[in-house]
Amino acid sequence: MKIILSPAKKMIVDTDNLAPVELPVYIDKTAEVLNWMKSKSKEELKAIWKCNDKIAEQNFNRLENMDLYNRLTPAVLAYEGIAFQYMAPSVFEIQQFEYLQNHLRILSAFYGILKPMDGVTPYRLEMQAKVGIGDAKNLYEYWGELLYRSVIDDSRIIINLASKEYSKCIEKYLTPQDRYIAIVFCELSGDKLVTKGTYAKMARGEMVRFIAENNIENPVEIQKFDRLGYSFRSDLSSDSEYVFERKIK
Repeated sequence: MKIILSPAKKMIVDTDNLAPVELPVYIDKTAEVLNWMKSKSKEELKAIWKCNDKIAEQNFNRLENMDLYNRLTPAVLAYEGIAFQYMAPSVFEIQQFEYLQNHLRILSAFYGILKPMDGVTPYRLEMQAKVGIGDAKNLYEYWGELLYRSVIDDSRIIINLASKEYSKCIEKYLTPQDRYIAIVFCELSGDKLVTKGTYAKMARGEMVRFIAENNIENPVEIQKFDRLGYSFRSDLSSDSEYVFERKIK
């Protein structure tokens, strides 16, 4: 069973705690992406990054000095977005790190796919950015089916905790033999169930933590998730979609 998760824009360098286990599997392709980005002007990159001048300047300088092989941080500790804050890997025990290393995969526009303990350096790049490298018109084409091939294992079970922007990297290549389970977090707004972005990100991180703490191998066990006010809605769920509703007090 594999769990897929989106990356986060906010990243840090932390070389004082856990050391990375290995380099990302597609580091050579990452080097190609880096070289392509270095060939662009600051204004071109600002348009690709869709950011203000200050953030563009910071990331342009970061690119100029980027080293893919030294001063690296384990991916699961490098990302600082909401999902990773609620996952709280910095307080995991060894068994939970081992579980995540075997089961969690972080999808990335820059690195392709990451194991939690792969060494990374901070970068800024979204999967839907207008980046054409070689014959690839965009990053979805550039990474192609490599990400799917890296995620699928003998169980052929994938738990989707990623956003649509990233999960579509996998969905395009699914086969009838695969069991792909999308996790939906929602709450009642008026008379409709809707997904609230921030709460969904919180729940994704919390669910990764729940799965790791309980050493889950059977997807059915995920239905017991009851944190942050969420509970499983069996009446709205199916074999391919687990729906969790947050009760608002």
